[in-house]
Amino acid sequence: MDSYLDIQVLPDPEFGEDTLMAALVAKLHRALGARGKGDIGISLPEHGVKPGARLRLHGTAAALQALEESNWRKGLRDYCTCTGIAAVPAVTRWRTVSRAQAKSSPQRLLRRSVKKGWITQQEADQRVRDMRPQTLSLPYLNLTSLSTRQPFRLFILHGELQATPVAGTFSSYGLSPTATIPWF
Repeated sequence: MDSYLDIQVLPDPEFGEDTLMAALVAKLHRALGARGKGDIGISLPEHGVKPGARLRLHGTAAALQALEESNWRKGLRDYCTCTGIAAVPAVTRWRTVSRAQAKSSPQRLLRRSVKKGWITQQEADQRVRDMRPQTLSLPYLNLTSLSTRQPFRLFILHGELQATPVAGTFSSYGLSPTATIPWF
């Protein structure tokens, strides 16, 4: 992780910042999936309640150059600006950026457990009274599954700051629960 590039979503009267960022991440997901190398991670440096307007890609200069040569942002170039590939400044902090998923539907989870034979219907009926849906207060992007075409929220968790980097691979969303990216 010696290089990075920033992509800034521009204000647009027709599309909201969240919509454009979701479209950008969806295109990135397809490009990273096609690459299949797991060598590029992402972060949202301006994240808060919302993801923010900047997407930062982290990787080696060669990996980022190969991604950029694939023309993956085609169709979105009018809606964002991109810096050139730059060297990561001297940093002393790293963090994981991973996907978080809430157990938001206890009924669905219990139906699945009954179907799999892990519990009986009577046990499920008793447990459902005690279970509460879990909610997350993390930045998220509204995406659509490529396989099922179902909409879903991709919640993004920026982990605690760490003093040392951890090597690893990233998913096709550029996320990892273990591999770190430099934080600056």
